[in-house]
Amino acid sequence: MESVIKPNDQTLPELTMKQQKKIRRQKTWANMRKNKLLYLMIFPGFLYFIIFKYLPMGGLIIAFQDYQPFLGILGSPWVGMKHFIRLFTEPTFFMLLSNTLILFALNIFIFFPMPIILALMLNEVKNKYFKSGIQTLIYIPHFMSWVIIVSITYVFLNVDGGLINEMLAAMGFNKVSFLTSPDWTRTVYIAQVIWKELGWSTIIYIAAITAVDTQLYEAAEMDGAGRLRKTWHVTLPAIRPVIITLLILKIGSTLDLGFEHMYLLLNSLNRSVAEIFDTYIYTAGLKNGQLSFSTAVGLFKGLVGLVLVMLSNKLAKKFGEDGVY
Repeated sequence: MESVIKPNDQTLPELTMKQQKKIRRQKTWANMRKNKLLYLMIFPGFLYFIIFKYLPMGGLIIAFQDYQPFLGILGSPWVGMKHFIRLFTEPTFFMLLSNTLILFALNIFIFFPMPIILALMLNEVKNKYFKSGIQTLIYIPHFMSWVIIVSITYVFLNVDGGLINEMLAAMGFNKVSFLTSPDWTRTVYIAQVIWKELGWSTIIYIAAITAVDTQLYEAAEMDGAGRLRKTWHVTLPAIRPVIITLLILKIGSTLDLGFEHMYLLLNSLNRSVAEIFDTYIYTAGLKNGQLSFSTAVGLFKGLVGLVLVMLSNKLAKKFGEDGVY
């Protein structure tokens, strides 16, 4: 009787899959060894995000607790959605939401297009020394803190001795309470944002414009296109993926306008239009020791930003753009 051991056909695919996984693993390790310096360069950034971004997420559990520092996370009593219910039922919630959304709308519709326009204008400047000088001047405010920016604004707009108000008084006009009037708070806010961040925000767009194929400009010029038409039909379509990506990231920060800036602008007279979630977390949460409540507000902000990024990214892909991921 001839004994022939036939291989089990069902184990062959399994063995093949294991071999494929092993080969892929070997290739991955070989690639990492080959590019070890590149991986070493990104390691500090990777470590930063792990330690300061992902590990602290474990503390979000206190949003569902009545956290007491001396009891710790494990010993604090569980209260479920109590702090979220409090947030949504407080009379100030809709004021905070409307103030935050209005300021965000100012950022999107007024500030966001301005770096694009400025980058397109700088691209048309042929004198490199003049162009470099302009770029240097508009980049400088970015490196100033919000304390300096608001302090300079105070010097110009203060009612008592402010430069602008003194000029208005000299011309026979009434002085204007720019810093305390609710009617002027949002205007002052967006003006400060433009002054501080406009120049710095052009860097990415200028870099994207320099990557545009010059042959496209030459072809458009042969077709009789002027500067405006070349900008509209060549430059803007070429940098559109960058614009879409930055817009999606900007939408993700809808409820995150920055604490320092608004806290410096905030006072008892303009609180009705200047109080936003960032300042509310500090005044009503951290300042009063309500750590669980402030964490719940922060978690709400983060979830809204995540949902908006996912929706805007999906919408961008639906219209044929690459999106963020």
